[in-house]
Amino acid sequence: MAEPKVRDFIHFGLYSALGGVWRGRQYAGNYSEQIQSDAHIPEEQYAKLASQFDPEKWDPDAVVQLAQDAGMKFIVLTSKHHDGFNMFHTRLSTYNVVDATPYRRDIVKGLADACARHHMPFGVYYSTIDWHFGDVPSKRNDNPISAAHEDFNASQLKELMTNYGPISEIWFDMGHPTPLQSKHFADTVHALQPECMISGRIWNNEGDFMEMADDEIPDYILDEPWESPASIYKETWGYRSWLKRTDLEGKIQEHILRLVAVVSRGGNYILNIGPRGDGSVVEFEADVLRGTGEWLKRNGEAIYDTQPQPFRKLDFGHATVKAGRLFLFVEHVPANGRLELPGLENHIRKAYILGDPAQRLLRVDDTKDRKAILAPDWPRKEFLPVIVAEFDSKLNVLPPATAPGPDGTIQLTPETADRFYNANGEGYYDPPTLRKEQWHFAVERPGTYRIELIYKPGKFARLLDVNVGGRTFKANLYGSEQGPASIGSIELPVAKDTTLTVNRAAPAERGASLPVELDRVSLVFSGRQQ
Repeated sequence: MAEPKVRDFIHFGLYSALGGVWRGRQYAGNYSEQIQSDAHIPEEQYAKLASQFDPEKWDPDAVVQLAQDAGMKFIVLTSKHHDGFNMFHTRLSTYNVVDATPYRRDIVKGLADACARHHMPFGVYYSTIDWHFGDVPSKRNDNPISAAHEDFNASQLKELMTNYGPISEIWFDMGHPTPLQSKHFADTVHALQPECMISGRIWNNEGDFMEMADDEIPDYILDEPWESPASIYKETWGYRSWLKRTDLEGKIQEHILRLVAVVSRGGNYILNIGPRGDGSVVEFEADVLRGTGEWLKRNGEAIYDTQPQPFRKLDFGHATVKAGRLFLFVEHVPANGRLELPGLENHIRKAYILGDPAQRLLRVDDTKDRKAILAPDWPRKEFLPVIVAEFDSKLNVLPPATAPGPDGTIQLTPETADRFYNANGEGYYDPPTLRKEQWHFAVERPGTYRIELIYKPGKFARLLDVNVGGRTFKANLYGSEQGPASIGSIELPVAKDTTLTVNRAAPAERGASLPVELDRVSLVFSGRQQ
């Protein structure tokens, strides 16, 4: 996935003119960009809004400049949301910003050109459901896509990939396409723009990166490209006129913290604004972006072009990595004043505050078994100071490892696992599915270990690959049988950190609600090496 880390999302459309209000009533049951569904507005009445949509205050160059002031490295604009109103001049429907409004200018084209002038990568959001198309049973977010609608979408994708210069990313959303339909959309995009990245909400694992749920941040590092979409307010993405906009400093700090949490786990953060119907950017939202940008001017070195933190968890905040340097984001200082770096094996050469012109050195506890920075008093008044810890050699951090029991058996339970989910399955309302569990454990006695899987029976079988010590063991657990299942033995040497990974294949039948569930994995010591 591209490296920008910080992205600008813009939800702008016909819904912006309503601002979350229909016939004097404020609608808060859903996001304001979905007010047509929330307020049950008849299609013919909603479509008439186009004749009044005239965003004369929309200034593409100013929008790009704001994104740059905020430290954003990418812009994604809604080309069409679920309401089906096109913010680009599509030839497939007159329900677009050029043919149906007094504005008569292509919004997507204007912003794409401004991005090109400012050397800003440009992307588009595209909803694969279209309430205006006329073939959906209800105005939901997970409607199936008919063959005619599929062809319409593919034709519009060709327009977007042909008429607007380089499209760096297309942010698909919603719908419940079949696997073949998802592939059709992905192939259409890549045939015309091979370098264009496709979001996971194209579904059926056809995307180039995984999209988290709205405003979701995973608990630990994921092992694939991913992004966290966030809006300045969790209540809405499109403009909501009556939303209370208070505590600017608190809102700036909220999004800096969320940005740091995402980047420290290896993801990209795409932060949304919702312009008014006249095209102007809400001043509070602009100030939030600028405030985030001011922090990034001081600390961007710890965000851009970095790798995720090597620690499973830090009790004081988060971290990122560059060659020879750890960046430590100090959200709060522990009572003992020590910023512990658990599992770090490297020698810490020196530590200092990022951006300190005097580069005053901080005290370091650098013993063999414990590494810590002693936090100074003077930066504590600053919001989220960043400490740089320079280290020798290739970074080596040992994760928390499960120790053997008295009999040498190593018990690996779901509570101690890192659990990796697929968040971009078949459709918007599909729950994330567990695809992998991973454990770290210590081996204190060399010898032969028998691998046993203890599991709860379910309705369907589950195929598993168990990777440990450089070997892969196959397991087929049948729902009608009760564990444990012994799947093989392996010779293991003494080691502080050994990894065991369970990769899960799909259930044997679609729609399986009760696939077998692992209770634990046991490595049973069965003999000393000869």
